[in-house]
Amino acid sequence: MSLSILGARVIDPVSGLDQVSDLHIAAGQIIAIGAAPAGFQAAQRIDAQGLVAAPGLVDLNVSLREPGYSRKGTINSETLAAAAGGVTSLCCPPQTKPILDTTAVAELILDRAREAGHAKVFPLGAFSKGLAGEQLAELVALRDAGCVAFADGLGGFHNPRLLRRAMEYAATFDLTLVLHSQDPDLAAGGMAHEGALASFRGLAGIPETAETVTLARNLLLVEQSGVRAHFTQLTTARGAQMIAEAQARGLPVTADVALYQLILTDEALEDFSSLYHVQPPLRSPADRDGLRAAVKSGAIQAIASHHQPHEADAKLAPFAATEPGISSVELLLPLALTLVQDGLLSLPELLARLSSGPASALRLPTGQLATGHAADLVLFDPQASTVAGETWHSKGQNCPFLGHCLPGLVRYTLVDGQVRYQR
Repeated sequence: MSLSILGARVIDPVSGLDQVSDLHIAAGQIIAIGAAPAGFQAAQRIDAQGLVAAPGLVDLNVSLREPGYSRKGTINSETLAAAAGGVTSLCCPPQTKPILDTTAVAELILDRAREAGHAKVFPLGAFSKGLAGEQLAELVALRDAGCVAFADGLGGFHNPRLLRRAMEYAATFDLTLVLHSQDPDLAAGGMAHEGALASFRGLAGIPETAETVTLARNLLLVEQSGVRAHFTQLTTARGAQMIAEAQARGLPVTADVALYQLILTDEALEDFSSLYHVQPPLRSPADRDGLRAAVKSGAIQAIASHHQPHEADAKLAPFAATEPGISSVELLLPLALTLVQDGLLSLPELLARLSSGPASALRLPTGQLATGHAADLVLFDPQASTVAGETWHSKGQNCPFLGHCLPGLVRYTLVDGQVRYQR
């Protein structure tokens, strides 16, 4: 189908384009920015006066819950929620049931994602069999089945010798690893940032060193093995500083942060609301400031939702007995626009952290608005507002932002030139 988007403010962080222009799309690709090619006739036109056209958002961590946890979410429901948040491409972690450590599971996810058609799905395979951290999964077979990188989960390899050998194997095949940095022994039994608030409220704490000790070990092993590594879900200012120092030394490392870590702190736990129970935990205001500074500098080049939908019962028990996680992909763009509202990032900088930054971190073929590229884009109104929860597509309503009035409103999300979401 041919399509013209007329009069939008077109922003492409990769090329630096930021101007009011028209976009012309045919056969799923952008064929022109500006004047239409000679003889081009659009079958559909979108009047985009006052709207921003940007690369579709690329979210590096969206739990789709399928297979195995359909009471929490399905590939259809969660990819639709992603499209509503402006996301056109997403990576799903391997914590499914069964674990995504076989080609059969990878193929199932990809088949169902194609059937749903709401967003492009790039699976993350399990780094070890069963995510047990003991035996390497069939990485090459999983890559050939469509896995774009390999994640270790919060447990990871406990034995540094095994981890080193696994990294060397991955480096041999130029595979990218997605590494969590949380020491399971230092974090054992914890559910909140170790600090004054956790002590006052009687919540078992997780110290900063649970992240930094593991991060230091992994960075040294990355340096020795030469493997490409993406460090996901950073929570501490010290951890962000360590990533920046590693990048300055030339290590092939990138990093992301959960969007809610840039907005919330452990002060949100004052009322014991289980909606703020996440793993790794919300950290101190100083940590949030350090993470924000790293996002501003580009040391952290990707902002992700780390979307984890749950059924209602999962959040109804006392705080310590609830399941961790926030359902947030549906609000990714409006929530992120609060960072522009706060003066932390310009709009093009924010869009880079949400599209081209994550795409380049995992070498995904997306995240750019340019002639000849896939027409994956989001059209949003920066002057309108989103009332969180007014419409809701995710099966998980475990979101502390429901009812909040957020800046910006996603009007259209297009994947391969097809409108997959319209508000």
